[in-house]
Amino acid sequence: MWFTLNNPDQVISPSLLFYKNRIETNIRNMINLAGDAERLVPHVKTHKTPEIVRMQLEQGISKYKCATIAEAEMLADAGAKWILIAYQMVGPNIARLFKLREAYPYVVFSSLVDNEKSALDLNAASLDHGQISPVFLDVNNGMNRTGHATDESILSFYRFISTLTHITLTGVHIYDGHIRDAEFSERKTTADNAYETVLPLLDLIKSDIGKEPMAIAGGSPSFTVHAMRPHVYLSPGTNVLWDWGYGDRFDGQPFEHAAVILTRVISKPAPGNITIDLGHKAISAENPIQNRIKFLNLTNYTVLSQSEEHGVLEVTHEHWEQMQIGDVLYAIPYHVCPTVALHDFASIIENGEVTDEWKITARSRRITI
Repeated sequence: MWFTLNNPDQVISPSLLFYKNRIETNIRNMINLAGDAERLVPHVKTHKTPEIVRMQLEQGISKYKCATIAEAEMLADAGAKWILIAYQMVGPNIARLFKLREAYPYVVFSSLVDNEKSALDLNAASLDHGQISPVFLDVNNGMNRTGHATDESILSFYRFISTLTHITLTGVHIYDGHIRDAEFSERKTTADNAYETVLPLLDLIKSDIGKEPMAIAGGSPSFTVHAMRPHVYLSPGTNVLWDWGYGDRFDGQPFEHAAVILTRVISKPAPGNITIDLGHKAISAENPIQNRIKFLNLTNYTVLSQSEEHGVLEVTHEHWEQMQIGDVLYAIPYHVCPTVALHDFASIIENGEVTDEWKITARSRRITI
């Protein structure tokens, strides 16, 4: 099987495994779906590793999105020259943004704004530093997490941004992570309807600047929908590692699972029950217990419970009799992004062998800045 290690004794448990060839395939498939690497602005929150950034750079991807200052620093250090911090800068993070620019003067760092106060604060800081800060107007087209509402007031907000002397509007950020219809035609209809609410803003900007504004739309679920819009930039994230949650839900996305958790049986406390060393400190636990892990080399099981360092499974009598203490299980996380952030490093697997170890650099909230 593709996930099986030839010598699992080389790997501690629980441990995160990255399958390098599958990651390379997923990057190629992202580019093929986009039609051109230049259309891609992949989000690095999924993997947080410079090695994957370099793999993407080698395949022609030049623009990146991130959520934290640490992720932005990791990107710049890995060689990225164009970075959108898809977050509004508040508090000390405003000063950290300018420290990033001082440390990496050859990199373009942009950020989001969705309200006048954030725009004014960033404009004032930019004035103090003698810089003009590029920003994207963050739009709320239905997710209700961040972004300016798509009513008539968004046109006034755009006009307000245009009056500020030390920020410049680079484009529009349209994240629709709430759209998760399983069937493509339904997902497309929902995404199209949400996108249409942003068209008056895009038309106004186009009339002002004389060309299509840079619009970065969607995430992984709506990736294949927005790929059909020729002037839109695309921002998939999960696709590079692909997890159980998206893999079982969305049709038409040709990606392979490339991240696995290795765990071991540590106890057989009662007939039919086994305990593994996979607690919620090693795999994302924001979902209900039945939607956290999917085992690749075990069938007919039920996840009964998880604590910090333990997971308890109910298995068949036959499996319980066969399984031994120390047996290795391989699991795909339901949500890979926060799972990766729980690990300090990933063991790199090629043809069943451990060939390297990559540090999950940007799992930290602060690297040097």
